[in-house]
Amino acid sequence: MTSKVYVALRVKASPERAFSAFVGEIGAWWRPNGLFQTTPRAPGVLAFEAREGGRLTETLESGKVFEIGRILVWEPPARLVFSWRQANFPPDLHTQVEVRFEAVGEETRVSVEHRGFDQVPEGAARHGFPDEVLLMRLAEWWRALLTSYRDTSA
Repeated sequence: MTSKVYVALRVKASPERAFSAFVGEIGAWWRPNGLFQTTPRAPGVLAFEAREGGRLTETLESGKVFEIGRILVWEPPARLVFSWRQANFPPDLHTQVEVRFEAVGEETRVSVEHRGFDQVPEGAARHGFPDEVLLMRLAEWWRALLTSYRDTSA
């Protein structure tokens, strides 16, 4: 099985602005998805701690904070890699998200590769989907997220 999805789009911004908006404004453009929940409760607001080793967190209305992942690579304005853990993953399982920001003329290509889904066990974490369908749904969600990012922030 290919255990990754790849999506990309262009935004009308410099790589510096595109990177800054992705990291600094994630709370504004992020759209939760019931299949890929990061907390076991109603969705909260996402935020990055902007540095290598920093956390990606979701803060609920109650103030409770869930750690979704950690920043593994911090190379502004070109590249960001972070670990990703969903609420229904086993405690020791993380996937990885790599985001690249590449200048294309006066625009920036923002690409997302989410990998590691071959490690996700059968059952609740896969919602009963076969591999191809799970990855297709994940790719659809990342396309919607990048569209929201482009329309809201960049």
